[in-house]
Amino acid sequence: MRLGAGTFAACCVAIEVLGIAVFLRGFFPAPVRSSAGTEHGAEPPAPEPSAGASSNWTTLPPPLFGKVVIVLIDALRDDFVFGSKGVKFMPYTTYLVEKGASHSFVAEAKPPTVTMPRIKALMTGSLPGFVDVLRNLNSPALLEDSVIRQAKAAGKRIIFYGDETWVKLFPKHFVEYDGTTSFFVSDYTEVDNNVTRHLDKVLKRGDWDMLILHYLGLDHIGHISGPSSPLIGRKLSEMDSVLMKIHTSLLSKEREVALPSLLVLCGDHGMSETGSHGASSMEEVNTPLILISSAFERKPGDVRHPTRVQQTDVAATLAIALGLPIPKDSVGSLLFPVVEGKPMREQLRFLHLNTVQLSKLLQENVPSYEKDPGFEQFKMSERLHGNWIRLYLEEKQSEVLLNLGSKVLRQYLDALKTLSLSLSTQVAQYDMYSMMVGTVVVLEVLTLLLLSVPQALHRKAELEVPLSSPGFSLLFYLVILVLSAIHVIVCTSAESSCYFCGLSWLAAGGVMVLASALLCVIVSVLTNVLVGGKPRRKNPVHPSSRWSELDLLILLGTVGHVLSLGASSFVEEEHQTWYFLVNTLCLALSQETYRNYFLGDDSEPQCGLHVEQGLDGVATAWQGGPGCDVLERGKGHGSPPPSEVLHGSEKWMVLASPWLILACCRLLRSLNQTGVQWAHRPDLGHWLTSSDHKAELSVLAAVSLLVVFVLVQRGCSPVSKAALALGLLGVYCYRAAIGSVRFPWQQDSKDISKGITEARFVYVFVLGILFTGTKDLLKAQVVPADFRIKTVGLWEIHSGLVLLAALLFRPHNLPVLAFSLLIQTLMTKFIWRPLRHDAAEVTVMHYWFGQAFFYFQGNSNNIATVDISAGFVGLDTYVEIPAVFLTAFGTYAGPLLWASHLVHFLSSETHSSSALSHACFCYAMICSIPVSTYIVLVTSLRYHLFIWSVFSPKLLYEGMHLLITAAVCVFFTAMDQTRLTQS
Repeated sequence: MRLGAGTFAACCVAIEVLGIAVFLRGFFPAPVRSSAGTEHGAEPPAPEPSAGASSNWTTLPPPLFGKVVIVLIDALRDDFVFGSKGVKFMPYTTYLVEKGASHSFVAEAKPPTVTMPRIKALMTGSLPGFVDVLRNLNSPALLEDSVIRQAKAAGKRIIFYGDETWVKLFPKHFVEYDGTTSFFVSDYTEVDNNVTRHLDKVLKRGDWDMLILHYLGLDHIGHISGPSSPLIGRKLSEMDSVLMKIHTSLLSKEREVALPSLLVLCGDHGMSETGSHGASSMEEVNTPLILISSAFERKPGDVRHPTRVQQTDVAATLAIALGLPIPKDSVGSLLFPVVEGKPMREQLRFLHLNTVQLSKLLQENVPSYEKDPGFEQFKMSERLHGNWIRLYLEEKQSEVLLNLGSKVLRQYLDALKTLSLSLSTQVAQYDMYSMMVGTVVVLEVLTLLLLSVPQALHRKAELEVPLSSPGFSLLFYLVILVLSAIHVIVCTSAESSCYFCGLSWLAAGGVMVLASALLCVIVSVLTNVLVGGKPRRKNPVHPSSRWSELDLLILLGTVGHVLSLGASSFVEEEHQTWYFLVNTLCLALSQETYRNYFLGDDSEPQCGLHVEQGLDGVATAWQGGPGCDVLERGKGHGSPPPSEVLHGSEKWMVLASPWLILACCRLLRSLNQTGVQWAHRPDLGHWLTSSDHKAELSVLAAVSLLVVFVLVQRGCSPVSKAALALGLLGVYCYRAAIGSVRFPWQQDSKDISKGITEARFVYVFVLGILFTGTKDLLKAQVVPADFRIKTVGLWEIHSGLVLLAALLFRPHNLPVLAFSLLIQTLMTKFIWRPLRHDAAEVTVMHYWFGQAFFYFQGNSNNIATVDISAGFVGLDTYVEIPAVFLTAFGTYAGPLLWASHLVHFLSSETHSSSALSHACFCYAMICSIPVSTYIVLVTSLRYHLFIWSVFSPKLLYEGMHLLITAAVCVFFTAMDQTRLTQS
């Protein structure tokens, strides 16, 4: 079967997306779980240990508190409460921390620091899997054991107001609830007012046992303007008044009830210096945890400093506080200060219940649990506890009894700490079979792409895919039988759950057929290459053929980048790799222009990989000369060399262009500090976004939008030019409406709104420009002779995407967009046109610059740098599909805009029939190499210390990047088919 190189590459990337999806499903493991499912009901509590004496404590202890109120403030950092901001904006909370009846902690949240996994950790005590970051957008019902489930089973009445994630996680658990949308980050006022408006009514009532309030406003402010925004202080003051209202109401009601109340103030995660979250920086993982109750008596002068605990400790503490069983999957420890005021026997009883629960979980998840230090400490503590009970029943008071009780207490606390640590390190139960299936498919695709290079880069850009030969059929059926046998053996002998084994036979069989077909194609192509190697000697390589400096840079840069992915520091600071490669590329281009123009080298520039198809086989050579120029614009082999085409100022502009591009890249590096090591350092972006420099930001945004218009309008039709101008004006009006910038006549920020009307005004022009471009492309198929129609149509599509990016970018990032267009213009006019690089080299350069601009935007391999506020521009409610699309486009705008420019450039600058096919194939291959290599590296590093904080987020980024690559390849193929229709 004969396929075009572009179509073949698009199919390969689509198959690779399937392979990496299977790999990701196996890689992100299921956390440790108790084998006793929740459907079996509550198990009887462990009896109190005894040594020869009988104890009547065989039931759960009674609750310590009558009512529990949980106030969860989303993105509440520990320094917002315990630092200077807490003293300034939360005076009542600060008083309770320093002098009131309370216990304060700094609770560490494990990555991923996003809301849904953190709620699971708080209520179940377990460590959620990293894949929960994907489920955060649409949370499924939580089937694990939790404090909420146990409270409902015990007849507790629970009321909830706030983030609707709780309602999705715990459906039918609340007797009363009012959920608010958590993803509409533009709203930070109404989203909290909808919670507070219920307080007066519910606090007067006594028909509830547990009240949960989840406030989202602080998190939304962080996403919009960061932790340094003046809005943060106002929101903290608002939360302090809410806490005071709840606390005073609980204190006034305690005189009427037997048990005291417990008020819990906590955060689900912190907030990075950019206002986002999801990664593992100190600002994101450290959250305050304050337990407030009249039961926590404090003597005058008693200073209690916040101690560090784990967020998973909250579930066990709440269970004990409410007299409930500890959730079966909890890996947390009881916060001992909560019960230290109780009699010794009760303290030991609480600690024993916690250690029994953890030891059972250890037994179910660790085969060699008996050798675990925590289990040994637990057994020793239980024996000492039994001796203490026997002594206690014989004599109620004695010094020996007190000393032995203190010893047992310390032993239990040590056992709890060790058991919790052991279970926390057992979070990874990888689905190796699914990982292997995905890895095999991805590596097969990469191998096939590499073997297909000679045919794909031939002038005809066509490949012969051998799918019907007898040898192919025989090998195919043999491989199918072998894979089916392996599948049956693995799935019938697997001790743990396996995703691939859980698939239907039709789906699993389809993947096996695909893997078999790929293997057979690889064998056939490899056979043809080996057989065709002998005739190649009859066609020796051109005497002048050699590797150019640019070819060597591309090869070494690609290999170096792939090798760097095996080190955690290089993954964290990957932006430095791309900055280095782009800068080196500019120096190589400078050297090439200097040789061609300044030294008067009239020879044709060296060409890249060139493949010729002979009658007897395939011959591959790196050749120079005019015949290998893929971008030849119909001038023939006798076209004049570059030095004869350009004169005077144009020649000097060609020489200066690489240095101008270098200067632009250096300016962009200072705009956004990214990565990990230097992300905390001040940059130009922080300076511009501060409230004191709004005038400077406004001028910069206006100038950037003007530059964008000047650079983009040159290729548009008159109608699209007008739409572009009005759209860019609407972008500035939108940013002025939400208070990011201001017009000269604006004196204050009283007229701040959500900017919905202004944003939708821009969307109209974006859709209009895209529609005009699409219409021109369709018209080009009807009128194939008019080549200019297609060129204008492609540029208008590029312009529409530029306008959309301008709307989604934050104002301080608009220079990134302007510089991107400026560099594209310089490269097109003064480098690619005069030097006539081939399609492969132009494609790799576009790819490199696209990756560099991904990081110039302020992105990194941390989830925290994803700007989700872009997903809500122009939306008044949360709509999942548009929000996900806008967020993805805003994040990957750099690579997408460079890819769309590549399509336009190759379509307009060459009449070659194979340029787009070559570009599609090269783009697919240059994207597949790091993805394929990375999943092999991640598999080998799956027990690395930084697997979840560094390598896993990068794996998600690579998966998303591959999906975008598939979309780009489909666009390439569509344009190539349009070219074929015209020809």
